[in-house]
Amino acid sequence: MTARLRLQPEAVGIGMTSQRVRDRLVERLREAGIVDEATLNAIRVVPRHLFIDEALASRAYEDTALPIGHGQTISQPWVVARMTEAILQVAPKTVLEVGTGSGYQAAVLAAVGLEVFTVERIGDLLRQARKRFRSLAMNIRTKHDDGRAGWPEHGPYDAIVVTAAAPALVDVLIDQLAVGGRLVAPVGGPGAQSLVQLDRLPDGSITQSVLAPVTFVPLLSGMLD
Repeated sequence: MTARLRLQPEAVGIGMTSQRVRDRLVERLREAGIVDEATLNAIRVVPRHLFIDEALASRAYEDTALPIGHGQTISQPWVVARMTEAILQVAPKTVLEVGTGSGYQAAVLAAVGLEVFTVERIGDLLRQARKRFRSLAMNIRTKHDDGRAGWPEHGPYDAIVVTAAAPALVDVLIDQLAVGGRLVAPVGGPGAQSLVQLDRLPDGSITQSVLAPVTFVPLLSGMLD
């Protein structure tokens, strides 16, 4: 399935949120090594400026992370694209996202046609993300919970995307990955993180590889209202 985005012309037709600006971002991502066309098209059509504060709208299509409050960030578009591209290589149908944040990564995953389940520990961020999903007519399943526990009721998942860094991959999340599935997550502490790809092979074995150096906020336990 492909998500249909209900965009508001007055919000996207002029200035720094125009389609021309989005197209330039896509070209920068292409030059930086993103090759999957479905991923690039999702970056093109998902209105990133709607996932950040209006005061930062002029920077929405820069290839950089931006603050969203509560000590969290909306990820750099290249990182969102790289994680999306990586999981699409295993042709998933379902994906679990750990760390909804602004909702942008989940929206990109929905825009490439995946059934998205996303968990967020900070209630205020999740409420804002839900409003954005509704405004874009995106059917994304959300849960306010400790993301380190995943969402086992709907697993196993064909793919898992973790948007905050832990010192090591979380075993509980690995357990929710289907055979033939792929998990992508940042691993490491402040100043020394790597984007790690984990595959559960058909014979049940697990392989890991490193995709790129990255910088993410820490993956914390517990819940906040």
